[in-house]
Amino acid sequence: MRKIWKTLLASPSVLVATLILNATSVAAQTAATSENIPGEALAQVTSVSQFSDVQPTDWAFQALQSLVERYGCIAGYPNNTFRGNRALTRYEFAAGLNACLNRINELIAVATSNVDSGDTTTIKRLQSEFSSELATLRGRVDAIEAKTAQLEANQFSTTSKLEGEVVIAATDVFEGNTSDKNTTLGTRARINFVSSFTGKDTLYARIQANNIPDVDEAPLAFAGDADTNAYLDGLWYSFPLTKSTNVIAIANAGAADDIVDTVNQFDGDGAEGALSKFGTRNPIYYQMDGSGLGITQELGDSLSFSVGYLASENNDPSQGSGIFNGPYGAVAQLTFEPSKRFKVGLTYINAYNQGLDAQGVNIATPYESDSYGVQATLGLGDKLVLGGWGGYTNTRSLNASGDADIWNWAVTLGLPDFGKKGNLAGVIFGMNPKVTDSSIAGLNEDDDTSYHIEGFYQHKVNDNISITPGVIWVTAPGNNSNNDEAVIGTLRTTFTF
Repeated sequence: MRKIWKTLLASPSVLVATLILNATSVAAQTAATSENIPGEALAQVTSVSQFSDVQPTDWAFQALQSLVERYGCIAGYPNNTFRGNRALTRYEFAAGLNACLNRINELIAVATSNVDSGDTTTIKRLQSEFSSELATLRGRVDAIEAKTAQLEANQFSTTSKLEGEVVIAATDVFEGNTSDKNTTLGTRARINFVSSFTGKDTLYARIQANNIPDVDEAPLAFAGDADTNAYLDGLWYSFPLTKSTNVIAIANAGAADDIVDTVNQFDGDGAEGALSKFGTRNPIYYQMDGSGLGITQELGDSLSFSVGYLASENNDPSQGSGIFNGPYGAVAQLTFEPSKRFKVGLTYINAYNQGLDAQGVNIATPYESDSYGVQATLGLGDKLVLGGWGGYTNTRSLNASGDADIWNWAVTLGLPDFGKKGNLAGVIFGMNPKVTDSSIAGLNEDDDTSYHIEGFYQHKVNDNISITPGVIWVTAPGNNSNNDEAVIGTLRTTFTF
């Protein structure tokens, strides 16, 4: 008996959901239809191979149904039942027959079921009638298996994805006090390794090289340190603690946006959206970086609360450094998103031993500060998004008495899919961080106000390439009207793969 069944071996089973719908009504319709066809128009059919499809009333259909009911070789529904019947194409029928043959072979191999001689004869006849379709089906499955094996053999990793991003930027300063007015061309290249071990967690590692020079009057979001050396620029692990609680552990080069949503439609981390650091996010977010931990708790469908802590000298054991005794930033944020078109974030950041230059205030003396921010976006349709933020910082010097107040704000206008799906036009207008009151020696109040005006148009060439020309205009750089206005033009090209 085993030798007979070895000849019935088929390729891996294919579950055919199309075998299972309701036969009684179809059979009745078939019988009713046949009564209306003139007798002389009917020709006798002696073989199933002459049918272009297989009807529920055909012996082949009924024979397969009988095998399914006795051996459970096709389970089309969650309750493992073979139900209902409609006319099938011959290839659909062959797929079901192939699956049934495989199942019966398995039962024989483990000696859990006996197959009577009547069923053996039926199966042989079915194989003979559908030999052509079975051969075609097996050939197609074998081809798919070969392609799958090739993909598995050549894939990067079973647990990791390799992603790449290259930003090429040409920049020129047309106006301003700076003597560096030559056109520059630089590149930021990133290789990302994104891994998951459970399907819900993420291990992220990023290697970067960046030689794009910065502009003093308006720091660029994608600028680096003009060094072409590659280095580890990001390493973190995120996982769900519960269904509503997510944890992120940051080992290297962490930033506020790794922990909280900055609630800005133009925050693309330099590769997309805003061209400047100011236009990318509220400047108070730049007061924290390094290594640490973040936790986000979902408080329903539209509300979340995030807290985080980052230390910038965590690997230094000397006095005044380390995780808790050195410079740090701690953030708490409540984010409310009642709909896809409206979102608001309320932010608090406590920073210790951080220089105010992170906010654009040109003094690097260490300070302790408390910052408060409100960020919001509002979609007025699919093609128009308004946004903005306000930020306030109260800072105290670690080396002298007194404190100071620093304010900044911005409004944004975004036009998604402008001119073409995937494009983005944006305008940013805001006030650069300004010292409005100070009793700290060496940190004076700003008599003048510096405004930031930025416009860009991000054109999506295809799914992997975008080109973004833009202009940044800064009035009274450094909140000093004696400084010439600065006009910066840049052309950013982003490649992703």
